[in-house]
Amino acid sequence: MNQTTSESASKPAWRVQFNAVDLALYRRVRLLAHSPDTVTWVRRYSHLGEHGAIWLATGATAALVDRRRRGRWLRATASIGAAYATSTSIKLAVGRKRPAVEDLPHLMATPTGLSFPSSHTTSSFAAARAFGALIPGAPLQLAAAAMGLSRLYLGVHYPSDVAAGAALGIAIGSLGR
Repeated sequence: MNQTTSESASKPAWRVQFNAVDLALYRRVRLLAHSPDTVTWVRRYSHLGEHGAIWLATGATAALVDRRRRGRWLRATASIGAAYATSTSIKLAVGRKRPAVEDLPHLMATPTGLSFPSSHTTSSFAAARAFGALIPGAPLQLAAAAMGLSRLYLGVHYPSDVAAGAALGIAIGSLGR
């Protein structure tokens, strides 16, 4: 039995249906082919997004190097920090647990057991949006999407966690443009 089934009796019908779709999509992604090499690569990529560190370091470095646009880089970087902090606050307030499906264990450890929204995805989409005003946006958007997919592939988030993180990141990243 998974957490979606055990909690369904106390939830409205629309929420039960939403959770069922979320779980079905989660299963579909988790059942994609997993080779040891692919899992290793995806884990490494996902680690780059921990606490938004890669994006914060990128922004700080760019602010040091690109003196002419230093203020814009700092504003963009601050929006990524704000996105991460907001995501973490929401995560603590909502308290949604990470997926717990017996036949599909997580493929990496996580710092917390909380899931909604995905902070990796939030900070990545915030970076894509904010930095996209300073450098070509398409590669950043691809990197952000890959980060979100990595969280699904590794089994540590539901699709709705990633979708919410993307929306939140885009919204807050827009403030850093």
